[in-house]
Amino acid sequence: MSGQQRESTTLWRPTGPEELALVRESGWRAWPPRLPEQPIFYPVLNEEYAVMIARDWNVKHSGVGYVTRFAVDSGFLRRYPVRQAGGRTILELWVPAEELAEFNSHLVGPIELVHEFR
Repeated sequence: MSGQQRESTTLWRPTGPEELALVRESGWRAWPPRLPEQPIFYPVLNEEYAVMIARDWNVKHSGVGYVTRFAVDSGFLRRYPVRQAGGRTILELWVPAEELAEFNSHLVGPIELVHEFR
């Protein structure tokens, strides 16, 4: 075995229209830099939690909410402990804004749009 294939972890991200437009501009290959008032990038560990945020929060604040799915090199992700943000399935990672470019360099494949709520 060559050991060249990287194991990846699937993550989800609920997002609004502005962020999704920037992801689209990147060719579906990168998350945009955080705004000054956004010190943390929060990908989530399950689709149901991402759907809940997109449907219940993004739609209320932007008129539309999206859920994206993407994969990240599992070895790289080990530096970010899983955070429980509520119930036992409300799990997310906290990626400091200054590490987002490095995080993007460990994406495996494109970011995919999987749900849209209006």
